[in-house]
Amino acid sequence: MRLFVAALLFTVVACAQPCDGLKSLNLPETTITVAEAFAAGTFEPAKDLPAFCRVAATIKPTADSDIKIEVWMPETGWNGKLEGNGNAGWSGSINPATLAVGLRRKYATAMTDTGHEGGSASFALGHPEKLIDFGYRSTHEMTVKAKAIIAAYYGRPPELSYFNGCSAGGKQGLTEAQLFPGDYNGIIAGAPANNWTHLMAQLVWVAQAVHKDEASYIPPEKYQALHEAALAACDARDGVKDGVIEDPTKCKFDPKAIQCKGGDGPSCLTAPQVEAARKIYSALKNPRTKQEISPGFEPGSESGWGQVMAGPAPSPLGTDLFKFVVFKNPDWDYKTLNFDSDIALADTIDNGTNNATDPNLKSYFERGAKLLQYHGWSDQLIAPLDSVNYYQSVEKALGSAAQGVNAPRGGLNVAKGASGNVSASYRLFMEPGMGHCQGGDGPSNFDMLSALEQWVERGKAPDRIVAYRIRDGKTDRSRPLCPYPQVAVYNGKGSTDDDENFTCKVR
Repeated sequence: MRLFVAALLFTVVACAQPCDGLKSLNLPETTITVAEAFAAGTFEPAKDLPAFCRVAATIKPTADSDIKIEVWMPETGWNGKLEGNGNAGWSGSINPATLAVGLRRKYATAMTDTGHEGGSASFALGHPEKLIDFGYRSTHEMTVKAKAIIAAYYGRPPELSYFNGCSAGGKQGLTEAQLFPGDYNGIIAGAPANNWTHLMAQLVWVAQAVHKDEASYIPPEKYQALHEAALAACDARDGVKDGVIEDPTKCKFDPKAIQCKGGDGPSCLTAPQVEAARKIYSALKNPRTKQEISPGFEPGSESGWGQVMAGPAPSPLGTDLFKFVVFKNPDWDYKTLNFDSDIALADTIDNGTNNATDPNLKSYFERGAKLLQYHGWSDQLIAPLDSVNYYQSVEKALGSAAQGVNAPRGGLNVAKGASGNVSASYRLFMEPGMGHCQGGDGPSNFDMLSALEQWVERGKAPDRIVAYRIRDGKTDRSRPLCPYPQVAVYNGKGSTDDDENFTCKVR
């Protein structure tokens, strides 16, 4: 594959081409459908963009493939780098707003529709090649072809390549590190849905819990009371009472604390509702072997339950896997899911297409590539301990064998890092109070890309990343995000809304 990429780039790197000339670019299995230049401020969806060249292409690696990609390249001031961007859920779309973020930072930026249109998994029914495109092929194809397009436009390939995604996009990032370690020099994997089949099973588990019968359903207005009770039990355990649970694994909250003592009401849970909430907090386990399928959700995440997974209808994100991939029956009833045999069947059918749980990242790390992963402790869609479990699995698989040595690339000042354990190449940041990829009670605005650039290009590993909470357009709190297993510990002096008064420590 590396020889193929090198040969592909060699054929297009001879000299720079004007934007409209890229329409005739000849790439394997690829048709350039759009090559248009936009002057600064003329791109209708985002008037603040600099002048850039927009290229759209369709890639058909198989007869049933129809992978769309877009590559946006700044006309001037290119920083010499590529940013590949991830998607969400079963998403089949290219988001101009996502591409615009990288373009503003002078990146050449790329995104794919993952080979289909729409947000449902119905595309996979009867189309196994499209499922492979979605699972891993589209992201790799996007990366290879984007590098070739960039080389043709600028007359040179990107010196460094980064990938940035959250949720399904985080899964795409881990998949790239596992299957195509040569594609990127650095990857940001936010709240990765990498244990794909088990995540979908957990969403069905939650749906079964809150729709066991009419009495089990928790109305949306009750989640705030549940959330406040969890904060009352867990917030102050880190020494700072601030409306955020620093490490929810240190607190075992029982929703029975707000069980109704008399009649039903908006600020209490009935006994059946308490049992439903307990199931959401608890790990999903195989009923026969008792082996964990997926960890539960953490205290502090309750505010988002009704919006994402415990609403009036089951989340289609979870049921679609079983309808269109596992059982191939659009009329499949989620209440019939067997958490023993059916999960085993789902794993067998997937066979690594969407699950990205391989802990052996040796090939990726040996190149000097870096991996930054983050996950909100208040995530209401993907259990936060999924990220902790994957990080620990990599530590167990590689231990001190993981190396952090960089090789100079493309003339950029890439520093040598010292060889060492997994943390020399891979760091996980768990974010107190943050929901799924963003939002929540805690600070959730941060710059992971700059941290990754500093690590890859300067050899400066991120020992803390400052996150900000913005309310009503103003920053009202900053906190350090700490590399797992460290947490932010208050120094005892100064405002608890100022990150400078906290130190990252293992507790």
